Amino acid sequence: LKAYDVVALQEADGGSLRSGFVNQVEYLADSGVFPYWYQQLNRDLGRVAQHSNGFLSRIKPLSVEEYRLPSIIPGRGAIVVKYGREDDPLVVVVMHLSLSAKAQNKQLGFIREIVSQYRHVVLMGDMNTHAERLLKDSPLKELDLVSLPDSAHSFPSWRPGKALDHILVSPSLKIIKAGVVMYPVSDHLPIGLDIMLPDGYEN
Repeated sequence: LKAYDVVALQEADGGSLRSGFVNQVEYLADSGVFPYWYQQLNRDLGRVAQHSNGFLSRIKPLSVEEYRLPSIIPGRGAIVVKYGREDDPLVVVVMHLSLSAKAQNKQLGFIREIVSQYRHVVLMGDMNTHAERLLKDSPLKELDLVSLPDSAHSFPSWRPGKALDHILVSPSLKIIKAGVVMYPVSDHLPIGLDIMLPDGYEN
């Protein structure tokens, strides 16, 4: 993680039996020297499990907000982080979507309402569907987002054949490098993206 400025985590544990009572988001922030981090607890099973999204950052955010995503079974969430200028921020959204297309569309419609007013947007996380559907057949299609290459297969990590994890960016953000990071520590491989902010954009 030390090669990155911003990291999104899904299915991290907030400190329960299944992680040896270690808050994995905090542990990774400390180990990777990320001064800014945030844990969103989405499914609280007490001492047994603390299912969470996480966010690590080397850059101080303007703001961090968390949202509960609409879902029949509670436990899906998104973290919205803003950087740069208050009047024209870079907006980064960390999310973990449900499995069904119907639930995903409700969740993506919710996300679209949050980000549609901004010019510079990065959506990233485990979206449990393919980029083509996200870009052409979901509420995100109106945003003209750009995805990683179709070959960025991240699941399953031992024989990747599906691209279920995504980083989608506004066309104002130039992609320098993108792809899967071959570092299998879970059932999904990490994905990475280097972007360049538009000319004249002040951090």
